[in-house]
Amino acid sequence: MNEQFIDALKALAEPHRLRLFWLLIHVDQCITVAEAMDVTGDTQYNASRNLKMLYKAGLLKQMKSGKWVYYNLAEQEEPHWQALVQSVGSIPASEFADVVTKCKKRLAMRVNNECVVGPGSEQWLAAISST
Repeated sequence: MNEQFIDALKALAEPHRLRLFWLLIHVDQCITVAEAMDVTGDTQYNASRNLKMLYKAGLLKQMKSGKWVYYNLAEQEEPHWQALVQSVGSIPASEFADVVTKCKKRLAMRVNNECVVGPGSEQWLAAISST
């Protein structure tokens, strides 16, 4: 069996990585570590590590732009990989409703579709306190 597929299954067995991957499936946009930190409440180390593990497992791709690294879904060609993505995507939204709302607010802070605000900024704190 393909070792990378086994790595993907292992990566998704951790709840925080599963949540991040589910979120990327449903927001259909790329996300930076700073944005992931604000949305999930994880530390920089954990958010970065989780995204990197999903990337190394072949589930995400990354693109560097300026000081930011953007992560988004990797295109899957093989049926078993596509089934894995569909399976995670079919988890009910009610399981992750809080992160979807936060993610939409965080992504709305972008300028020209670029992340311009670091994690834990006053602008972010004001955005989530207005809910």
